[in-house]
Amino acid sequence: FKMRNKITVLLIGVIITVIRLSAQNSENVFRIVGYYSIRSAMDDYGNFPFKKLTHVNLYFLNPDSLGYFTRDLSGLKGFIDKAHRKNVKVLFSIAGGGTHPYYHDLLKEDKRVFFIGNLMEQVLKYNVDGIDVDIEGSDIDENYEAFVTELAIALKQQNKLITSAVAVYYKDQLTDHALAAYDFLNIMVYDRTGPWRPDKPGHHSTYDDAVEDLEYFGNIRNIPKEKLVLGVPFYGYGFASDASVPVKTMNYRQIIASYPGSATADQWEIENGMTMYYNGLPTIISKTRLAKERASGIMIWQLGGDAKGSNSLLKAIWKSSRKN
Repeated sequence: FKMRNKITVLLIGVIITVIRLSAQNSENVFRIVGYYSIRSAMDDYGNFPFKKLTHVNLYFLNPDSLGYFTRDLSGLKGFIDKAHRKNVKVLFSIAGGGTHPYYHDLLKEDKRVFFIGNLMEQVLKYNVDGIDVDIEGSDIDENYEAFVTELAIALKQQNKLITSAVAVYYKDQLTDHALAAYDFLNIMVYDRTGPWRPDKPGHHSTYDDAVEDLEYFGNIRNIPKEKLVLGVPFYGYGFASDASVPVKTMNYRQIIASYPGSATADQWEIENGMTMYYNGLPTIISKTRLAKERASGIMIWQLGGDAKGSNSLLKAIWKSSRKN
C-alpha cells in the first residue's frame, strides 16, 4: 500500500513537471501571426496553411454605430474548428486602418461596459481565442486606455488573449498602461510611404525600419522581447518619378507573377517608368532572423497576398524560424 502511494505521488510529480514544461515550451514558441479576411475564412479554407502559423487574426470585426454586432459569422465554424485541431489560435481583429468615428462614442465611460459585453459575446459565441485591437491613429483618444484595460480584464476572466497592432506613427498616443494590458504587440513596420505620399517614392518597409521600430518599443518603451512581434508586408507600392502619377499598389503574389525574377529582389522597374518597392524573399528571411533575436515572432499583413510554392514568403518565414 505504501509503495503504491509512493508510486502515485511520483507519477503526479512527473505529470506536473510535464505540464509545466509544456507550458514553458508553448510560451517560447516563435509566433507566426497572419491576418486573414473573415470573408476568405468563411468561403474556402481547404488549403489554408495552418501548419505554418501559430495565430490567425480575422479582420475585421466591427459593430454598427450603436455597438451591436449583426453580421452572421456562423460560416467561420469550420475554419475555427480546424485551426484549433491544428493548435492554431484564432482572434477577431477590430477596427483596422482608416477612421472609424463610432469608436469615439462607444469607448466613452457610459457605453464602454455595454460595448465590451457585446464584444465578449462574439468571442464566446464563435469560440475564438481573443481580440486583436487594431484601433489606430485618430481613432485613439482619451478613452482608449480604459477600454483596453477593461477589455483585457474581461478576456482574462475567460482565459482569452488580447493583442494589438501598433505603429510608431502614433506612438505618443499609446500609454504605458495600455501597452502593458496586451499579451503581445504586433508592430506594424510598413507604410513608411504609400499612395497618400506620391511625392515620397521609395521603400515603405526596410530592414533598417524594422531595427528602428523594435529598438523603440523594446528599449524606449521597455516592452520585453517576449511581447514583441515584428510585422512584415506581403505587398508593395509602385512610384513614378512624376508625383502626379498615382501610386500603384500590388500584393506580393501579383508582383512576382507580373515580373519574373522579382521574388529575390526588393524593388523592380515596371511599366511606365515606375519602380515597385516591396519585401522579397531575402529581406523577409533577414527580418525573420531579426525577429528571432529581438522579438518573439513575425506578423503578416496579410496572408492573401502570398505566393505559392518556393516563392512563398510564409514558407520562408516558417523555415527560417525553425533554424537555429
